[in-house]
Amino acid sequence: MQDLARHISVTLQLLRKQRGWSLDKTAAATGVSKAMLGQIERGESSPTVATLWKIATGFETSFSAFLEPSPTSNIWRQEVNPSLQAVNNSDITATAIIPYDQDMKFELLMVSIPAGLEYLSAAHAMGVMEHVIPLNGTLDVMTDGAWQSLKAGDAIRFDASHTHGYRNNSAHTVNFHNLICYTGSPE
Repeated sequence: MQDLARHISVTLQLLRKQRGWSLDKTAAATGVSKAMLGQIERGESSPTVATLWKIATGFETSFSAFLEPSPTSNIWRQEVNPSLQAVNNSDITATAIIPYDQDMKFELLMVSIPAGLEYLSAAHAMGVMEHVIPLNGTLDVMTDGAWQSLKAGDAIRFDASHTHGYRNNSAHTVNFHNLICYTGSPE
């Protein structure tokens, strides 16, 4: 977890430096407070999935850019892929199965949503499409203001540049694959 926190910190600092952004400018672009951004950069705080999505969206970069460095192989081993772990047991977690691919412009995440949790995601950058496939149980996905229920093996594709959400009404954690395609060019 320390390596992941360090990677997130370094990535955030690098993105700010590349753009010449102050913490104030970064806070305005991401919707994350200047204080929280500073804590993340100093390694004093680990961001939640929601916070990291806000940061990635503000920088118009991929989510998995914060989870691991660019791959050095075409094989990704589950046991070594870093996860953005829950801050507590009532938070969503994400693991980069296939981190952002610059040529193909996609990333594949494995997301876990605990029992009883509803997670509303802010809109991502224009042109971002999500493909959600529950691996177990039933997952409700909100797109265009309406909830739709998916069972394991079902799939949905939607424009993620609008508010969307995930809800687990069951008594068990639901895991799902989230294939995210970027028509822009996240870094």
